[in-house]
Amino acid sequence: MIPSQINYRHLHYFWVVAKEGSLSRAAARLGVAVQTISAQLAQLERDLGMALLAPQGRGLVLTEAGRTALGYADQIFQLGAEMQSALQETEANPPLRLAVGLVDALPKLLAHRLLQRALSLPQRLRLTCDEGDFEQLIADLALHKLDVVLSDRPMAAGSLRVFSHPLGDYGISFFAAKELAVACRQRFPESLNGAPLLLPSRNNALRGRIEHWLEAHRLRPEIVGEFEDNALLNTFGRSGLGLFPAPSELADEVAAQFGAELVGEAAGVREQYYAISSERRIRHPAVEAICRIGSLFA
Repeated sequence: MIPSQINYRHLHYFWVVAKEGSLSRAAARLGVAVQTISAQLAQLERDLGMALLAPQGRGLVLTEAGRTALGYADQIFQLGAEMQSALQETEANPPLRLAVGLVDALPKLLAHRLLQRALSLPQRLRLTCDEGDFEQLIADLALHKLDVVLSDRPMAAGSLRVFSHPLGDYGISFFAAKELAVACRQRFPESLNGAPLLLPSRNNALRGRIEHWLEAHRLRPEIVGEFEDNALLNTFGRSGLGLFPAPSELADEVAAQFGAELVGEAAGVREQYYAISSERRIRHPAVEAICRIGSLFA
């Protein structure tokens, strides 16, 4: 019967014996008696209920169970070595960890602008970013796997103790590859009638605001693509498939990154976004920097 906890000293002895091929060479490497290794290997095999090594000539060979165990032991002790190395590197001047969750719908140019605030801190920063759907990221935040979630919507009231911090709002404009932009820029927004348009998927709050604006102006574009992921939407927009919405304030970045030109602003359409944390009062200095009061675009 496999025990609930493996004796890792015994496992380490097995690992060295398997690498060296004999008890005597393993004993010399570890600086212990052959009898000590033999006894602890026997105990490990009793604990696991199966033989890991079998004699062959003057040496030892792995059984089928031993080959399986060796594969896992390799991973375990490699991770242990990596952990020691990482601890040694960070002991003198440990970097500040910032684990950020980015909702798929969040414009990546905005995320970059927000994270630049954290990266401007004088303290060294180790930044990790996970992208995914809102519910999974909020679950990871509640389990403290993330320090903050950047989102295009707030967290609804519920049982989870997470808090939404408004980060302002921005205007929305339509952009397109040069040829399409030139054709649609004249007589905007009437030029959107029949024009190819790329939009976020219907579970994105911005989608409803854009559709309401189109309806109010009696515009009937041809929707040629719907995307859950904002980065993919922008990529197809760059290819010339259709016009696409993006923050008005980031027109220069959109032009530089996607080679797209401003067609016109959807006047009155605003998008809000939020930093969601597990604390009402933010104490993480990098998250505080992201949530700093003031214009995002200052």
